[in-house]
Order: sequence, then C-alpha cells, then structure tokens
Amino acid sequence: MKGTTLEDTVSCSNLKSATPSSLRPRRSILRLPLDRINWITSSFLIGTLALTLTGVPFYLYHFGLDWFQVGLFLVMFFACGFSVSLGYHRLFSHIAFRASWPIRLFTLIFGAAAFENSVLMWASEHRRHHKHVDHDDDPYNISKGFFHAHIGWLLFKLHPDHPFDNVPDLQRDKLVCWQHRYVQWIAVLVSFGLPPILGYLWDGWPGALGAFLIAGVARIVVLQHCTFLINSACHTIGRQPYSTRCSARDSLFLAFFTFGEGYHNYHHEFQHDYRNGVKPWQVDPTKWIIWTLSKLRLTRDLRRVPKEKIESAEQENRERGSNNRSA
Repeated sequence: MKGTTLEDTVSCSNLKSATPSSLRPRRSILRLPLDRINWITSSFLIGTLALTLTGVPFYLYHFGLDWFQVGLFLVMFFACGFSVSLGYHRLFSHIAFRASWPIRLFTLIFGAAAFENSVLMWASEHRRHHKHVDHDDDPYNISKGFFHAHIGWLLFKLHPDHPFDNVPDLQRDKLVCWQHRYVQWIAVLVSFGLPPILGYLWDGWPGALGAFLIAGVARIVVLQHCTFLINSACHTIGRQPYSTRCSARDSLFLAFFTFGEGYHNYHHEFQHDYRNGVKPWQVDPTKWIIWTLSKLRLTRDLRRVPKEKIESAEQENRERGSNNRSA
C-alpha cells in the first residue's frame, strides 16, 4: 500500500472541484504520511519519552534520589535487557542454544516488560531482517536512513503485517504462545505494577511514584533506545572485519550499550553462533551469562562457529579489501 506523496497532491490539484472529497488523497502535515502513522505505538513511544523528560525531573526536584530507586532501575534494566538479548534474540530468534524452562519463562516475562512486543512478533521481524538485510523487505532497513532504522519503522506502518510463516518452531512452543496471548498484560504488570509495589514497601507513596517513573517509565525509554541502536548505529558505526556484503558493523563502543550486541558484523555473518563478541577480550556479557548458565545445566547445545571458519572469513575479507583498493 502506497501513501500519498507531494507529487500525488500536485498532480490531482486541478481535479479538486471534480473529485468527491471522500476520494481525494489525504494531505500530510510536514510531509508526514498521516495515513501510515502507527498511532498506538507512536503514542506509547512519544508518551513515555515525554513523561521521562518531565515527570522524572519533577520527582527528583521534590523528593530527590536514593539508592533504592537507582538499584531498582538497574535491576529492571538488566533483567529486561538481557531477556531481550539472551532470550528474544539469541535463544528464540536464532536458536543459538537451548534453555531450560525457568530461563525461557524468565526471559519471556521480563522481555515482555521491555515493551518490544511478543517474542513471536519480535523473532518474526528479526528473521525477516536477516533474510532481507538492507533491502525493501527488511523491516528496519538502514538504507532508508538512520531515523527509519532506529525508530521510524515503528512510528510509521509502511508495510502490511506479515504472517508468522517464518516462526513455525515458535508457534509450537506453548510458553511462547502463552506470552503472545498475554504480552501486554505481562508488560504492564511487570513494568508498571511491580516497581511501584516495591517502591511503596520501601518509602510509601513517594517511593511508589519514584519507582513508577524511574524503574518503570524511564527504564523502558532507555532500554528501548539501547535496543534500537542495534538496528541503526550497529549498521552505521564501526568496522567490517568479516564481511562487507551488508551494512552490519562491529563496534566495541556500541557493545557497552547493547548487552554485547555491538559486534554486529560478526553476528550477520554467523548469526547462529551464541556469541557476538567472539574474541576472548571482546565485551559480550550476554555470551558470558549463557556460558555460565550452561555450567549450571540451565542452558545447553551452545552453537559455535569453528575457529578456522572465522579466521577464513577474516582472511577472505582482508584480501577482498586489498583487491578493491588496488583495482
């Protein structure tokens, strides 16, 4: 479905008097495709950002900040962040390892609290991203610009909904289907119910309000934009040591903000490896957690690309770059 463009409006201007108003193309404000705005998602993303920028400073001015609010923010941030990186991404989207039901349940519950939709939808879009990276069918195609890849693809519904035909394995998972049915309820209860309850037990109503704003609303905003950086900045900033076939790049700097997902060039070349930072010195806390859980028998069947294959990819990429420079 195509939206109305400026050219469409101009070409039809001479027919205005002869065209019924119901058939005229919709106009756009500031050239925004109003008929394509995803109003629910846009309202949530903009609303939580606005509340963070206004409500949090208001609370801090009147009540200050104590260690409980900082600690609760960090606990929720890392619980939800690693649930997306470890669970949504490496476990469910790429099946880079297997996990016991407590780990799967934990990541489904706290992953939902990131407000990035159900793992079924998330994995379907992500698998489509890998299959069509940098092309029109890529949901967050960096070729359409940094803003589109970062958040624009969520604000504007440019493509019709796709069926979940690329996640039949997840559709057979009872826990995944349970989360898909109740994902919004889970997200609201964990993000906007649990922190205020804990805050109230700590410091009454001021503590509840602070927990709602800081560990709830502000944490969602910060975590979502950390996730969005993988779609935008990780396709813009950094090196391409393994392949130049797509825009994905490796960045130590971005790894600090993305739970180790910053080594995106490696990930796109070897997407089924449970590691993103494959070198021992590379910062990939998600990899370390998966490995640690395997020693506790909570994860298993960790998939690794052979060292020889990785080194071969690096060598071929270097030679390809040398040949391009000398041509």
